[in-house]
Amino acid sequence: MGKPKLAFFDFTGCEGCQIEFTNLGEEAILALLEHVDIVEFREAMTETTTERIDIALVEGSFTREKDRERLQSIRKRSRIVIAYGACACTGGINALRNHQDDYHECVYGADARMPHLQSGPALPISAAIKVDYYAHGCPASKDELVRILSALLHNDTPLIPSYPVCVECKRNETVCRFDEGDYCMGMVARAGCGAPCPALGIPCEACRGFVDEPNLRSLETVLMERAGFSQERAIGKSRMFTANLRS
Repeated sequence: MGKPKLAFFDFTGCEGCQIEFTNLGEEAILALLEHVDIVEFREAMTETTTERIDIALVEGSFTREKDRERLQSIRKRSRIVIAYGACACTGGINALRNHQDDYHECVYGADARMPHLQSGPALPISAAIKVDYYAHGCPASKDELVRILSALLHNDTPLIPSYPVCVECKRNETVCRFDEGDYCMGMVARAGCGAPCPALGIPCEACRGFVDEPNLRSLETVLMERAGFSQERAIGKSRMFTANLRS
């Protein structure tokens, strides 16, 4: 029996998650190749495939109806589909445009109505196909992806955290950004990254999305009362990576 076939696919996004995967480095990637065959990966190889795939990593949001057929084709020939990165998981930063009427003109100016620039709302790929697992983040953590792949190769279920980043900050004994006069969304942001941003003095922006059933009203209240945000700014800030989860 051959090694499982792994393929990367990209839709509307910067492809930074694929680049982050290459940051594993030559030694780690060669070790991974002892266990899987990478059959499509635009950032590192020219070969493509139309054959059956064991694990498909799909990066980027779903923004054009004509991409539905390609997504469905990937789903049909893949045993497992992983939404890879914030854009694929939630729509990501791309979804901010869903709250702006004139984004075409804002971004493209006089060229806004050119046919190849036309697209609709930015949605997670789950709006078009069934997703089996999610690798969150912007970019998705290369180390978490390895853990997910390792679990799948051992016929285990990957553990995707749904507790807040605040838990990881407490484990790391990181001083709360609010205590430093800053803001943070760690109280509702999905953990799993190890909370490197607060540890470096950078507020958590919830790039991994929200925990299940987040209390967004409390988030707004905390941002207004402790960080001095207006309600408009509090709502806007909480949309940064999760615009599809906010009205």
